[in-house]
Amino acid sequence: MKSIRVDFSNSSGLKLSANLEMPVTEKPEAYAIFAHCFTCSKNLSAVVNISRTLNQRGIAVLRFDFTGLGSSEGDFSDTNFSSNVNDLVSAYNYLSENYASPKIIIGHSLGGAAVLASAHQMSDVQAVVTIGAPADPVHVKHIFDQDIDKIKENGEATVNIGGRPFKVKEQLLNDLASSNVRDSLPKLKKALLVMHSPQDNIVGVENARLIYDSAHHPKSFITLDGADHLLSDKEDSNYVADLIASWSSRYVDFSKSEELTTHKQVTVRTGESGYLTEVSTENHSLLVDEPKGVGGSDLGPSPYDLLVASLGACTSMTLRMYADHKNWDLKEVKVHLEHNKEHVEDSENVNKKSAKLDHIDREIELTGDLNEEQRARLLEIADRCPVHKTLHSEIIVKTKLV
Repeated sequence: MKSIRVDFSNSSGLKLSANLEMPVTEKPEAYAIFAHCFTCSKNLSAVVNISRTLNQRGIAVLRFDFTGLGSSEGDFSDTNFSSNVNDLVSAYNYLSENYASPKIIIGHSLGGAAVLASAHQMSDVQAVVTIGAPADPVHVKHIFDQDIDKIKENGEATVNIGGRPFKVKEQLLNDLASSNVRDSLPKLKKALLVMHSPQDNIVGVENARLIYDSAHHPKSFITLDGADHLLSDKEDSNYVADLIASWSSRYVDFSKSEELTTHKQVTVRTGESGYLTEVSTENHSLLVDEPKGVGGSDLGPSPYDLLVASLGACTSMTLRMYADHKNWDLKEVKVHLEHNKEHVEDSENVNKKSAKLDHIDREIELTGDLNEEQRARLLEIADRCPVHKTLHSEIIVKTKLV
């Protein structure tokens, strides 16, 4: 994906910091906005993971910092729920004027309540998604319950939220109390997806029921069983993104683009930070990454994983074709592979410690009513798969800058 750093002005003229995550084709099928949780930022790991996984499905995502948070201008103590709603509308207007009108808005926690409250001001939005959202914004007040008396007495107080100090003014409490999201839900007139974990100990799952019951169809609920409120486990955030992409395809008019930014078979792009890389073919896309131990974020297979997977897939398909041609009873093929670099022991460079040979262990598991002669023949055929032949052939890679 390509992450474009942008900023836009809110209704008060303050600059809000954002990243626009673009699919590798740079021709999105739809645009989405992501609203982060209370006192979080656009760089929360779950926000980044969800945005980049949606990129694989052709959806561009604008993730931004609300006023006074992250890299955005403004003083957090002067903000409230209403200002968050206004920031979301500003984000919608920015995308509409500079790229294309967003079709999807996604909100996490209090950001989820904000997307519910702002959706009616976004005419082109077709799908609304909440993740761990409170049914009423005033729910957030419990985070600083022990400081409420101090806030009311002095008009403000510095409170600890998630291990960080924030100045909270009484105007925030008053604004939260006066904001009623559920009253606007019957008039939403957009597809709604409510996602919540039964184990959420920050915003109880009963909030999902209240949101769902207040809205009209089309509406859907998906449980995020086992996930915590912040979706700290990357598997949970990736799962959420996959669900959003699949669900939204039923309600959003995606603009399919046949044009890629290259005339070649495959396009690969790595951004300005980290090793996370997007691979796009004519009809498919996937992420490639490195393990955390070498500085990656482990959001996809490594390049060598893909290399041996290619050999394994080609081997398996070739055996399937051959068995079908012979009408043999081959029920299933499993190919187990492992790639290593081993020191050369019997070459002319044996005295050089750096001399290594690429070594792939391939184990083939055949299931079916096959005799020993058939199994032996299939083992021979495995070495004839096209990728196997390519790996054993002289390969010329021509490279040029474009």
